[in-house]
Amino acid sequence: MNHVLCGLAANEALPYELVGRLIAVADADIADALAGRADLSREQAVDLAKRVEEATARLAYEGRLTAADIDPLARPEAALALLDAGSGDLQWARLFAQDPDPERRAKLAACPGLPADVRESLACDPDVQVVAELALWTTADMAARLARHPHAEVRRAVAGNEATPPQVLAMLVTGEGLPPAERCLVCDREETPYAHDPHCPRLDCDLRSGASCAGSHESTLHEMADQALRNPATPIAALLRFADHPSALLRWELAARPDLPPQTAARLADDPVPGVRGDLAQNPAIDDATVRVLAADLGHDVQRRLAHNPRVPLDVLSDLAAATKIGSTLLPRIASTSPSEIEDLSRSSNPVLRMLLAERRDLPAEIRDLLADDPDAKVVKSIAQHPGLSEAQLRSMVERHGAQVAAKVAANPETPAALLEDLTGHVPPVRKGLREIARHPNATGPALLVCLTDRQARRVAAGHPALPPEAIVELLADCDWQVVEAAAANPSLPLAVMAELIPEPHGA
Repeated sequence: MNHVLCGLAANEALPYELVGRLIAVADADIADALAGRADLSREQAVDLAKRVEEATARLAYEGRLTAADIDPLARPEAALALLDAGSGDLQWARLFAQDPDPERRAKLAACPGLPADVRESLACDPDVQVVAELALWTTADMAARLARHPHAEVRRAVAGNEATPPQVLAMLVTGEGLPPAERCLVCDREETPYAHDPHCPRLDCDLRSGASCAGSHESTLHEMADQALRNPATPIAALLRFADHPSALLRWELAARPDLPPQTAARLADDPVPGVRGDLAQNPAIDDATVRVLAADLGHDVQRRLAHNPRVPLDVLSDLAAATKIGSTLLPRIASTSPSEIEDLSRSSNPVLRMLLAERRDLPAEIRDLLADDPDAKVVKSIAQHPGLSEAQLRSMVERHGAQVAAKVAANPETPAALLEDLTGHVPPVRKGLREIARHPNATGPALLVCLTDRQARRVAAGHPALPPEAIVELLADCDWQVVEAAAANPSLPLAVMAELIPEPHGA
């Protein structure tokens, strides 16, 4: 891979004529970067598609190609991408429905807006994977029909389709009103009973891990239940049976359902698997009684997950802040606090609660300033990125708490250039601060040169437009390819250097 040319292909300052020269020498990697350019003209997109087959699909998805630009026989992947994007010629759908390659028919089956005759053809496809792909994406009426398909793999896909009618999803879960499935991928290929070795050495085997069949297609029906549990269209009444299911995975999925009834939630609060209780703890559907049961749960991650529940009462959150390490993050419950709750939290004796409040970025000025003067470093660290802080306040934070808050001060989008330069000279050096300065829009050339001394910051600083041009040119020879690409993509790279870096096309 030519990292210099890949970087140049993404350089927003690359002139139109140099984009054309780069297209003429592009390989698949360069073409992928070129296909994402916002200024790529239609003429250039067509030229790129002709030169590099691998770029045509992305160009189609990016909206740079039209049906008139594509010959479906010569560029089938691009044609399928246009169909998937809803901008292809529907006559192509009829062509691909008869394609001898089942992978192409499967890609077609996932496309929206297919003509009815094409959907009918795909529903009768001899390859069950094509039918299953159709079942996953098709319309409600076709999904209802395919729910009766004799193959369990197709029913599994129907269960994951959010367009499937709720009553049909309930039938798939309960089995009531449907004839039993006759086949699955396992018994299609292996003599039953059969359990797929998770470390299967066969290179031609594509059965899923855990696949098994003893005559009733167990693993596929389990996966169908999992798909139905994940599907928001499945009626919750049909899913309550899984509260006591021997599969922890299915109980886990049930615990996360936003329509979970309180009685079922209370049962799952006693589940032996901490992961089930953890997903339950974060579920906004649980009531106050279940919240308080889970607040005392010492199982792995349960209390931390409960702290992220948007409906956790503040008194419970206060206890959780003392009992578990939540980290500096904006919790949903904190984000929805009322003005009076904000006032109370800002004066809480618990510094963790003040820290959590300080993660908000819409605090009233008087609350923001109060937290900016907080004696606890973790509170100041959280408030340091709040908009509206003055340079004097930001400098005061660093003077009082030093390296503990320097990186967050550097990350504040309003931190002025002079302070950023001073932070690069902080003793001891703050590596995380350099990485923030490297991406800061106010960073100056001198500050960025210091950032080049840190390996991770160097990769970001190399692409900063304020970096001196001579430094950018030097970085084109760096031993780190990420630095090279970033430097080549830097819009401040001199135009003359850009032109020198792009070779002339062969035969030019």
